[in-house]
Amino acid sequence: MASITSKPPETRTRHAILDRLKRFGPQDAAQLGSALDVSAMAVRQHLYELESAGLVAFKDHARPMGRPAKLWRLTPAADRFFPDAHAELTVALIGALREAFGGRGLKRLLSIRSAHQTEEYLARIPRRAPLHRRLQKLARIRSEEGYMAEVQPQEDGSFLLIENHCPICAAATACAGLCNSEQEVFEAALGSGVKITRREHIVSGARRCAYSVCAAIE
Repeated sequence: MASITSKPPETRTRHAILDRLKRFGPQDAAQLGSALDVSAMAVRQHLYELESAGLVAFKDHARPMGRPAKLWRLTPAADRFFPDAHAELTVALIGALREAFGGRGLKRLLSIRSAHQTEEYLARIPRRAPLHRRLQKLARIRSEEGYMAEVQPQEDGSFLLIENHCPICAAATACAGLCNSEQEVFEAALGSGVKITRREHIVSGARRCAYSVCAAIE
């Protein structure tokens, strides 16, 4: 999300709330306040302002005791605060390329794009480093590209590569090959001894994209 350090404190707090909801999904005011070091009451005031602007909405979540908690989430209108990589232009270009070169031609162009992307990643990811270090480097690269990526170790020794935002979502919706080629790029960049499985997919309606990553069993 764009830098907001020059904005008033209340604007920075609201942007921070949007960022937390983007990265971690639905949360209540107490969770947001704890993460941002702001009182839950102050967070509620910001949330109601954001709700009035159409940027967040909530659903009541039943708790074992007491009143239901309001779990706040982003609405599609909040997408404008996150990079979209020129969605309309990209979608139009994909349509024009498909019309000019056909499905096979478009697939060939995607293959060339993937090759360049793989080459760039390989130049930056240390091939002999442990898997977790390679993944962390990949996540940093993807975050630079707008994907808000992170790595979470799992109890079974595997890792979850998470992308909380998709800056090419409109294009990926118009051309499924973009998502397929990205997984292939990850596999090539991390090495042949790595197995990657997509678990969650923004284009399919999930809040985020998530990939299970582990060492391949020989």
